[in-house]
Amino acid sequence: MTILLRLAAPLQSWGVGSKFDRRGTERVPTKSGVIGLCAAAIGISRENKEKIHELSSLKFGVRVDRPGVLLRDYHTAKSGKTAYVTNRYYLADAKFTAGLEGVEALLHDIDAALRRPAFPLFLGRRSCPPEGKVALGIVKESLLDALRTDAGWEYISYDGDGVYLVRDVPVSFSQIRREYGFRCVEQISAEKQIGEIEDEIDWFKESEMP
Repeated sequence: MTILLRLAAPLQSWGVGSKFDRRGTERVPTKSGVIGLCAAAIGISRENKEKIHELSSLKFGVRVDRPGVLLRDYHTAKSGKTAYVTNRYYLADAKFTAGLEGVEALLHDIDAALRRPAFPLFLGRRSCPPEGKVALGIVKESLLDALRTDAGWEYISYDGDGVYLVRDVPVSFSQIRREYGFRCVEQISAEKQIGEIEDEIDWFKESEMP
């Protein structure tokens, strides 16, 4: 079972390890950002490690439907007698479909909460509220099959056996000390899918020649 989430907004920002004067964004939504979104919808406190672990145990994937444009927001600020510059990065006009696969009862809790959230929802930063509905419902397919059903996407990033590591698995959202773990990530592109289909055709067989 997989729950699908629609992540679209004029601005989104999915940072991993951004600190101080430069607040970057990943090109796709992070697992910590999406789990944080679900936790806010349910009303889980930042310090509730048990509940956050339960959400983090769900298998996560995200499909890039529209990658958007990278936008830099230049800030000047003043604190006391000190003035400084900050740069904050966003994805403008991007659209993603995220999926979480796991225990059915938990997925139903998430689905119900996203439709009537306990706290305001945002896509990475508080200044980035979602546009339109977020919950797309629960389907019977596995995570990867559910994300591959629609056409027109560019690529899918998902929890797998590992092409590279990303440190975005939330352990605690405590404002005193936020903690994150690592996960292995794989990607599949729409072009690769087409290639896989072509590879299955043996063009030297007379019966399969056009």
